[in-house]
Amino acid sequence: MEMNFQNDIRIHYIIVISSQVEVQQVKLLIESLRRFGGKFGEYPVWLFFTDMKYSVGFSESGTVKLFHLKMDSPFRNYPLAEKVFACALAEEMAALAGVNTLIWLNPDCLIFNPLDLFVLGDQYDAAFRPVHIRNVGSLANETLDGYWQRVYEVVRVNQVPYTIESFVDGQVIRPYFNTHCFAINPARGILQAWRAYFLTLLLDKEFQDAYCHDALHQIFLHQVVLSALVMKSIDQARILMLPPDYSYPLHLQDKLPAARRNQYFNKLVCMVYEDSTLLEGIEINEPIFSWLKAIRPDPK
Repeated sequence: MEMNFQNDIRIHYIIVISSQVEVQQVKLLIESLRRFGGKFGEYPVWLFFTDMKYSVGFSESGTVKLFHLKMDSPFRNYPLAEKVFACALAEEMAALAGVNTLIWLNPDCLIFNPLDLFVLGDQYDAAFRPVHIRNVGSLANETLDGYWQRVYEVVRVNQVPYTIESFVDGQVIRPYFNTHCFAINPARGILQAWRAYFLTLLLDKEFQDAYCHDALHQIFLHQVVLSALVMKSIDQARILMLPPDYSYPLHLQDKLPAARRNQYFNKLVCMVYEDSTLLEGIEINEPIFSWLKAIRPDPK
C-alpha cells in the first residue's frame, strides 16, 4: 500500500550538537539522510545547540530549524544530559507542530536507506534496538544491583515482564535499549518524563556518590532511565524491536559474531560509527562507495 507521506506521517528528527566534532558529524549525517533516505530525507530536522557558536555553518530553512538548548549549570556538564533535555523539549514542541513521530539520531550516525520502520502508525508507540553490549546492563538471572534498583525505585518499576538480548555479546538482560537512534510517539509523554526522572537521579547525591562515581555509570545513566521508563510505560507488543540494519554498530564490527556481522554495507539503514574507521570485510557498492570516498580518502 502506498503511503501518503504528506498527510498521514508527520515525522521530525531530533539532533543535538555540543562540540565542534559533532558539527562535522551532523553535517555528514544530514547529507546522508537527504541523499539516501528517500522520502524520509524530506522531513524536518530540529537541531539543538548547547552553545550557538556551533550553529555557524548551519542555515535555517523550511526543513531545518535551529534552537538554543538552555540548561541549568548543575546539569550542563553531566554526560549526555543534553540528549535528554533536547528530546524532552522536542516532545513539548511536537504537540504544537502536529508531529506524531519523533526520531532521535546521534551525531555519529549515517543513513544509507529509507527509515521505513520508524513509521510507527497505529500499531507501535516506539521503535528501539537492544543495546549493542551489556556494559552496565542488568543480567536477567542476577539480583538487581544498587544502581538499577535505585533507577527502578525512582521510575516506579514494579515488575520486569520480559528480557532482551544484547546484540554483540549475546547477554540476556533486563530491558536495556540502545539510544543511538530510536523513534517514539510524542503523545505518550515519555521524553518529558525521562527528563524528570533523570534530573531526580542527578540531584540524588547519595545515589551519585554510591553508584555514579565512575564514567561508565554516568555515561549510560540516561539510557538506563529511558529503558526502565519505556518498559514500564509501553506494552511490549507496542514496542517495535528494530532489526540489526538499524543502528548497526560499525565500531564493533570486529567484535560481532560472524553470524551477526553485516557483509553488505549498502543494506544498512542506519549505521553507527562512533570513532571507528572499520570498513574492512564489508562490501561497499555504488552510490555509497563514491559518497564515502568523497568524505574519506580510502573507503575500503
